[in-house]
Amino acid sequence: MVYNFELANKHVRLWQCSGESYEHILMKALGFAMFVGEFPNLEIESRVGLRYKPDLVARSQDETFSFWGECGMNSLRKTAWLLKHAKVERLTLFKIGHDIAQLAEQLRYEIDPRYRPHGKVSILTLSI
Repeated sequence: MVYNFELANKHVRLWQCSGESYEHILMKALGFAMFVGEFPNLEIESRVGLRYKPDLVARSQDETFSFWGECGMNSLRKTAWLLKHAKVERLTLFKIGHDIAQLAEQLRYEIDPRYRPHGKVSILTLSI
């Protein structure tokens, strides 16, 4: 199914893949609307040549990732891998109805501090 959105004065078309929830589509749309002003080259679900494909991504001039957004379910293993190997300047995790304190504690416990300096990782949650 295809969804059309008007986000930050841009027409955005999102395809819902088999098994993908509508909430996941909405999180990608919301993430795009929230961050496209700060990252004008923000893209949704673009292949980047790595092990993982981001839900949202913006690249710097030097082809590093100035922004990487993950919406919904993603493992701590994936988050750690992105912080350690993907040269991500800023990683944002978008969650619906998630216990932020518990997730933050897990990230602090599982991921070495050198890979998550202050301001590099943020968690945004929605309550529905």
